Amino acid sequence: MKVVVCIKQVPDTKGGVKFNPDGTLDRGAMLTIMNPDDKAGLEAALRLKDQYGAEVTVITMGLPKAEEVLREAMAMGADKGILVTDRVLGGADTWATSQTLAGAIRNLEYDLIITGRQAIDGDTAQVGPQISEHLGIPVISYAQNIKIDGDSVIVERQYDDRYHVVKAKMPCLITALAELNEPRYMTPGGIFDAYQAEITTWGRADLVDVDDSNLGLKGSPTQIARASDKVRKGAGEKVTLDPAEAVDYIVDKLKTKHVI
Repeated sequence: MKVVVCIKQVPDTKGGVKFNPDGTLDRGAMLTIMNPDDKAGLEAALRLKDQYGAEVTVITMGLPKAEEVLREAMAMGADKGILVTDRVLGGADTWATSQTLAGAIRNLEYDLIITGRQAIDGDTAQVGPQISEHLGIPVISYAQNIKIDGDSVIVERQYDDRYHVVKAKMPCLITALAELNEPRYMTPGGIFDAYQAEITTWGRADLVDVDDSNLGLKGSPTQIARASDKVRKGAGEKVTLDPAEAVDYIVDKLKTKHVI
């Protein structure tokens, strides 16, 4: 069984975010982490490895420094890491990103592709389903539990206050929730092995069946009107009341807003 996991190196928002003049994130200038939903997807793949002996390949698109997140994944237990990086791929929106990743994945054998539901730097939840569309395979999103049944995958799909049980033939793509599991830690031996291992690096020339018009900033139909590192909030309403009046005031506000 072969599992491909798409992971993303995202800004650590605790360290602040920075933007380029064109409104895109200046990823080279920020502290980074592995996207939480992607890490849950990686853990799901590693559990399939533990249970079924699956081979786990992690792939990411980004700057050369994104190699760090691949090595983290390999230190957790992934078998192979692939970095897709090229100047012409920079500034990609979800459409161009999914085109790039699909073009790279076409080079690989896979039974299952796992992505995070969404990335914390975009919150679109679009890339995973778009990859499945480009590859012509089924997608099951919002996975909170994953099981393998022969040549099929059975997924509990989160839905409001309940869940759907969905079964699909492999190959299939699944988008994972951060709540899917508790990701394991890297081990000292895993860290040593990960930094001794070779990372495969692919560029534009390695993408299969992708047109230049669908890549990078020029191939991105999404246009950023304005970008800001903080949402400015008004001062709000300030009142000075004694305790009894304050209680009545707060309760009245909660009733007005239909909170109670």
